[in-house]
Amino acid sequence: MTNPKYPNPTGGGSFIVAYRAVDKHVLVVGGGQVAAGRVFNALEADMIVTVVSPKLTGELQYRAEEGQITWIGEEFKPEHLENKDMVLSTIDDPEESKRIVSLCNDLKIPVNAADINNLCDFWFMSIHRDGPLQIAVATNSKAPRLANRIRMQIANSLPKGTGKAIENIGILREKIRIGDPGIENTRKRMTWMKQLCDYWPIEQLAKMDSSDINDLFASYTKQQDPSTIKTFGTLTTPTTNTEITTEKIEISKCRSIKFEQKTKGKIYLVGAGLGDPDFLTMKAHRLLQEADVVLADKLIPSPVLDLVKKGEIFIARKFPGIADIAQQELYIRGIEALEQGKLVVRLKQGDPFVFGRGGEEVVFFEERGYEPEIVPGISSALAGPGVNKIPVTHRGVSDQVLILSGNNRFNKLPEIPTFLSTRTLVFLMAINKLEQVCKLLLETNYPPNLPVSIIEKAGCENQRKIVGTLESIVEISNRLGNNPPGLLVVGNSVTALDNPSSNESSIDSSFKQIAINQPIDECG
Repeated sequence: MTNPKYPNPTGGGSFIVAYRAVDKHVLVVGGGQVAAGRVFNALEADMIVTVVSPKLTGELQYRAEEGQITWIGEEFKPEHLENKDMVLSTIDDPEESKRIVSLCNDLKIPVNAADINNLCDFWFMSIHRDGPLQIAVATNSKAPRLANRIRMQIANSLPKGTGKAIENIGILREKIRIGDPGIENTRKRMTWMKQLCDYWPIEQLAKMDSSDINDLFASYTKQQDPSTIKTFGTLTTPTTNTEITTEKIEISKCRSIKFEQKTKGKIYLVGAGLGDPDFLTMKAHRLLQEADVVLADKLIPSPVLDLVKKGEIFIARKFPGIADIAQQELYIRGIEALEQGKLVVRLKQGDPFVFGRGGEEVVFFEERGYEPEIVPGISSALAGPGVNKIPVTHRGVSDQVLILSGNNRFNKLPEIPTFLSTRTLVFLMAINKLEQVCKLLLETNYPPNLPVSIIEKAGCENQRKIVGTLESIVEISNRLGNNPPGLLVVGNSVTALDNPSSNESSIDSSFKQIAINQPIDECG
């Protein structure tokens, strides 16, 4: 029977709370990129983090060395669960994750296991954070990508400075609680603060400084109605809704009113090249020095960022599992700066349009009224092999190049064309999937003895080149270890310059004859 006074629960929802996790002990199982993202979120919530994994990513290694986390360098054991308040499994082994979940269930420890949604006690949500403000969107693990889009729309609709406004209100609220203590004054405090929060625009509350907060506290002690408070400090008296709705201005009169023209910002989509500042274009170098805000990819080396003279540097936290969230954060910060009339540089590794989502970013900003100017960069796909003496095209060896991504959408491997001895394949973002990529090539009838090279940190002082064959490169990489970012070059061009004289037999005989008969006075 339905009672109109009381709503009926529909079920199927999650019990969403803001969990106060300060000093709670969380165990993260795994040391990869997903673990790095989970660890970052836990540290932001002031949790005590322990990571158990034989190996760590560079970021987690850094956090261990800095004392931000405790690292247990071994495989997971049940005793690691002792005195833990939460467990996050990020490993790629579903059976081991299920075992961890079962152990946690027996001990009544809340657990989340990556990619095993039906066994999780809780899921991660798409989060927008602005200081103390956190907005989380949950889809009960049904549509996480759509959750990111919804969160972005919500974040874009917020008034500017919402997080700062909340921070200021928190300071004022505490000041009032201390200055007028006692449970008997609770209703008075709450009523006055409610009126202030309901009346003053968020943008104005965000502009408050310490002097303004003191003035508001004085207004509270006098129990002055917040709606009657006149201009003070950086604030201006707000306009009531009644005034907004009742005031009418004729269109003909509007033509005689001079409005202040809002300065419109400018955005540049800039390629950072290989990573060495010497490989930057002159225009990219100049823009980095002129920029007010630089939105940078996580992999941009510090020597390039050191060129930023005056601008704020906002670095994306693009890790697997939160890459889309980080992209949305870049969008939000970029729009904020552009609306403030600032010069924004979106700095992307390599070239913005070579597997850099540059096209998506152009569309995003164009839809919001900003026309990005493109500043191309040197792509590691072509220059990375070049600076390591691998010519991706070479007469008689390779006459075409195919650039592929090892990290396609939905985590899929690329489609591999049939083998052609004169084609060079260059894979970006494939080192973490080296074994799968090599297996796919062998299954597509690529020769096992085909030369292969891994190039790490191309163009930087610590670049490294590893050479092997399609059947040996995985073993070599496992033995030597890898140090991303890196690219994979597959084809006969890999060894084309190892012994140049050995390539003579592959040069067209007709070309050799032309070279022999060429008059000396025509040779430059």
